[in-house]
Amino acid sequence: MTVRVVIADDHPVVRDGLSALLASRDGIEVAGTASGGREAVRQAVTLAPDVLVLDLQMPDLHGVAAAREIARAAPDVAVLMLTMFDDDDSVFAAMRAGARGYLLKGAGQDEIVRGVQAVAAGEAIFGPGVARRVLGQLSGPSADSEPFPELTPRERQVLELLTAGLTTVAIGQKLGLAGKTVANHLSSVFTKLQVHGRAEAVERARRAGVGEPERRSP
Repeated sequence: MTVRVVIADDHPVVRDGLSALLASRDGIEVAGTASGGREAVRQAVTLAPDVLVLDLQMPDLHGVAAAREIARAAPDVAVLMLTMFDDDDSVFAAMRAGARGYLLKGAGQDEIVRGVQAVAAGEAIFGPGVARRVLGQLSGPSADSEPFPELTPRERQVLELLTAGLTTVAIGQKLGLAGKTVANHLSSVFTKLQVHGRAEAVERARRAGVGEPERRSP
């Protein structure tokens, strides 16, 4: 059986390298490539590959959000994250979004090929360092009660302050960040929460118990 793969990465050199690697192996066919998250979702739906190799940091739609969209729109497509980010927030956000595997870009060629074959067969696969943290998380206290696990700690701080009514400038002053940096964090929060702006983000956050609740008049 041939495993059909789509490769989604915003760096042409990485896309070309992965394409050449996978196409050179028996039983693997590269069905297409994508340079952004939204294109990756479209390719998952239209090409229906067995595996979609997905980078985490994408220019138009974050890899976690793209994985979530793929899980909903093309649930038979197995998502394998291949990224340079190995922090806990990224790993567990990707898992919760439906990724079946998580490898780092420093992985060897054989490890990447095995990862593609494993997720195509319905298995879960993680790089050695990632696997240790996954096992530690599973054996530790449950964190399921924390809303919006896909947010980084800094993004959560920004959302909490936004919910408390602070402006972009005030959030920057509070956290010691430039206004442009705050704006970038807010953009990422809106993308991950799949909302269209501040009002929607605040409403979602308050419903989930993030930030300060609205005060009622006495």
